[in-house]
Amino acid sequence: MEKAKEPTAAAKSPAGLEGIVAATSAIGDVDGINGVLIYQGYNVHDLAEHSTFEETVYLLWHGRLPTKSELDELHRSLAENSTPPREVLEMIRHMPKDAEPMDLMRTAVSALSLYDRECCDTSREGALRTATRLTAQLPVIVASIERIRKGQEPVEPKKEQSIATNFLYMLRGEMPDEREARIFDVALILHADHELNASTFTARVVAATLADMYGAVTAAIAALAGPLHGGANTEVMRMLLEVGSVENVEPFIKDALVQKKKIMGFGHRVYKTEDPRATWLRRFSEEMGKAKNDTKFFEMSRKVEDVIMREKILYPNVDFYSASTYYMMGIPLDLFTPIFAVSRISGWTGHILEQYGNNRLIRPRAEYTGRRDVAYVPIDQR
Repeated sequence: MEKAKEPTAAAKSPAGLEGIVAATSAIGDVDGINGVLIYQGYNVHDLAEHSTFEETVYLLWHGRLPTKSELDELHRSLAENSTPPREVLEMIRHMPKDAEPMDLMRTAVSALSLYDRECCDTSREGALRTATRLTAQLPVIVASIERIRKGQEPVEPKKEQSIATNFLYMLRGEMPDEREARIFDVALILHADHELNASTFTARVVAATLADMYGAVTAAIAALAGPLHGGANTEVMRMLLEVGSVENVEPFIKDALVQKKKIMGFGHRVYKTEDPRATWLRRFSEEMGKAKNDTKFFEMSRKVEDVIMREKILYPNVDFYSASTYYMMGIPLDLFTPIFAVSRISGWTGHILEQYGNNRLIRPRAEYTGRRDVAYVPIDQR
């Protein structure tokens, strides 16, 4: 019997496909060495400074920024498609109230396809209509999940408001102030796309089979729910709540490092310098703390950053300061990852549209490391 062969150095694949180019795309790019993130050629800093989430959605879908009339039409189309089917909201009412919101959202998105007669239309025009419905309805679903589990009635979105403003309104039942809504809008821009991350790659693999967009997005949500992809900002906030004060930060972090515990929100597979998204969220964490007259969590976060930089030379990523930003907005911890999906739906659908437009089934090979030529032994002789 031949033993398994050790792969040659040239044949060895990097763990997790790190550094392997698996697709070509014009949607987004991450320059990890220089800390640059671009969407369709635009630096994310420029978009965060000047753009809106809806404008960014258009950019990711069409490869260019919209004219005013095109943006107005997108707003109109999103508003017209923002109400999920009554049956899906009714289904959410009957789901376990203590279930994870990510699981509820994944199931609800899968169910949406049952009520969309165009769900299997993968033409450019049909897929754009599906992308619009998904982008419009996902924030309504997430807000409805939160209200239903609290025994409250879902709040209808206001047709004239942005996705960011509407989400906070639907979550609370009252309008957010203009600045808070703008901060949340920029947070959605920052999370919109990040090249071929795990959930986006999952979406493209599913779409490459010509499965419908709902199936591809459902798979992406399942990937995002994994703790190695989504959920880091929730764990960051839980850590800050456990630490409790600025004075406790240094001993807590040093002890955690001695015990070789992972400090969530630091380091990144691609970035070797500061994540450009963290630059904005650090600012927002401080601003939200000042607005609420409670800067404790921002100050704690800064202290954690200082200690980690001194001890490990690791930069904060997008998750670290989004934790305290969302917490000071009064957003429940287990909604942090669903909010990630509310934003990333724009990138997922953009990549799905791109995949449909120039499709080839994604079917890589695996490097076999098992045995060969094993003789079959009848069961009574084993």
